[in-house]
Amino acid sequence: MSITQLIRKVFVPRQVELERHYTQGETLQRDVLKSLIKRATDTEYGRRHAFSSAKGYDDFAHNVPVNTYEELKADIDRMRHGESDILWPGKVKWYAKSSGTTNDKSKFIPVSQEGLRNIHYNGGTDAVAIYLRNYPKSRLFDGKALILGGSHSPNYNIHGSLVGDLSAILIENINPLANLVRVPRKQTALLSDFEVKRDRIAIETLKRNVTNLSGVPSWMLSVLSRVMELSGKDHLEEVWPNIEVFFHGGVAFTPYRKQYEQLITKPDMRYMETYNASEGFFGLQDDPSDKSMLLMLDYDVFYEFIPMSEFGSDNPTVVPLWGVETGRNYAMLISTSCGLWRYVIGDTVQFTSTNPYKFIITGRTKHFINAFGEELIVDNAEQGLAFACQKTGAQVLEYTAAPVFMDAKGKCRHQWLIEFSKRPDDLNQFAALFDKRMQELNSDYEAKRYKDITLQPLEIVVARENLFNDWLKKKGKLGGQHKVPRLSNSRDIIDQLLGMNEMESRG
Repeated sequence: MSITQLIRKVFVPRQVELERHYTQGETLQRDVLKSLIKRATDTEYGRRHAFSSAKGYDDFAHNVPVNTYEELKADIDRMRHGESDILWPGKVKWYAKSSGTTNDKSKFIPVSQEGLRNIHYNGGTDAVAIYLRNYPKSRLFDGKALILGGSHSPNYNIHGSLVGDLSAILIENINPLANLVRVPRKQTALLSDFEVKRDRIAIETLKRNVTNLSGVPSWMLSVLSRVMELSGKDHLEEVWPNIEVFFHGGVAFTPYRKQYEQLITKPDMRYMETYNASEGFFGLQDDPSDKSMLLMLDYDVFYEFIPMSEFGSDNPTVVPLWGVETGRNYAMLISTSCGLWRYVIGDTVQFTSTNPYKFIITGRTKHFINAFGEELIVDNAEQGLAFACQKTGAQVLEYTAAPVFMDAKGKCRHQWLIEFSKRPDDLNQFAALFDKRMQELNSDYEAKRYKDITLQPLEIVVARENLFNDWLKKKGKLGGQHKVPRLSNSRDIIDQLLGMNEMESRG
């Protein structure tokens, strides 16, 4: 009997518990909210917002405002300086550093002991539980897990308090037993210089029996490319014959799928999407044939949703999970045992099913283009690019887009800066296919493109090799969980990238 066959028995009770997600979603969520309110009643935030008198969801929604990071920032700063019982009971020692807001370079998301255990680690455990349920013949634990992480540093001068990438906080606090089945070494995993870390990971793992991968697709691809360079092999299964699954999250997998399929050619290689963020662990792909994910309902996370058609208005409708409808685009709010209350996480989702509650990530509340009423979201872009790549054989590595506002002749368009790993033979054909598919997916975009009256045909600028990585490096964001913003109403990001692209061309 293999090691995996022995270990899989540990996951059976949880596999049984997970069945409640398919039939008792509302009950699970009401229980989570009740528990969160009870535990936080005596915090400053709980007293401020009458947690002690809340008898259910309606009271909670009435007493607690919808929050962005700016509304919670003052409380989080106090917590970072060592104060107790502010947003969550006790002292919170860990803070996940995330991309910034309008007013700050970075956000610092509290990660409590309860949140670490009841959200983040639960998510990782359930990913394995679901995977083993779906693949009874797996040999997952007969080898090592290659898990990518970021880095961390001291939080002010508070003893034992850390700030950094969530992945680094998870690795720092992981059960020592887990280190028996993971690579690289902890010291390597937590290095801050990604280029140095990439080399060391490749060297340390080259001769190991790696069976599974976990990480952000873009950064994992960079590590695997280095493994291939050092090995001199053509395909990853020649280095790691028993590789069987990649647990991926952080960015959409669509732009990277073709490259992974070329790198790993074994027909039984599997890919499982996870929805984990600095703020929590929210979803898992429970059915390999369905790209949508199961919303995880019995962690320390209570969910609410704002229809994107009302997002940003003075009094938007906010609904709990049992009030959502399939096919609508929602901004997601969370309340968690890390002290985030009715917090706008910034992601947008669309439910594909409410029995069970399954969804796809459609983009970001700030990462869309709506300069001319077209309401283009990341999901439209991902599907459009996938279609154009399929038809032309091209492969997209990274991209970003922004509007080109009306010129003197009243002409405007979308400008796409795309780094191809395989460039299409005919860029104009690629652009036309891409544009056509997005019109089919988005009626607002189609209306604005009608006869080129409002929006002219999109423009594609080809990015030089490694442009996006160089931009991230310049920003001090190479590696970890950092990602390239895909869509924006502002030209700030694309103009920076275009400037770097043009400098290289002149050089």
